[in-house]
Amino acid sequence: MRVLIVEDNPDIVANLYAFLEPIGYTLDCAVSGFAGLARAAEGDYDAIVLDLMLPGLDGLDLCRRLRKELRQATPVLMLTARDTVRDKIEGFESGADDYLVKPFSPGELAARVRSVLRRTGADGVPC
Repeated sequence: MRVLIVEDNPDIVANLYAFLEPIGYTLDCAVSGFAGLARAAEGDYDAIVLDLMLPGLDGLDLCRRLRKELRQATPVLMLTARDTVRDKIEGFESGADDYLVKPFSPGELAARVRSVLRRTGADGVPC
């Protein structure tokens, strides 16, 4: 499974690579919103893990553009420090499939990625 990580914190990126690669995910990374949008447009990803507070283009706008301009249905899991109910609602309304608040458990993140892949059929198992 190919996953695009759009996250500007190098420690979080390193932790995601350290946890997800050994369990079979192929990862790409972008450290800004515009870079993430470009990679998502060019790549064929099974899922996107997306921070909200990014330089350039924030995660909400990136997600909206993925859905409306690029018409991409790639599952998006928002991974962010924004933790209010309003923040979560905005995330889902922008097109996110799931929302996980930092700090997070890598095991829970992996389970949520598997879950969005299952729901969309991207894991190879029909919905």
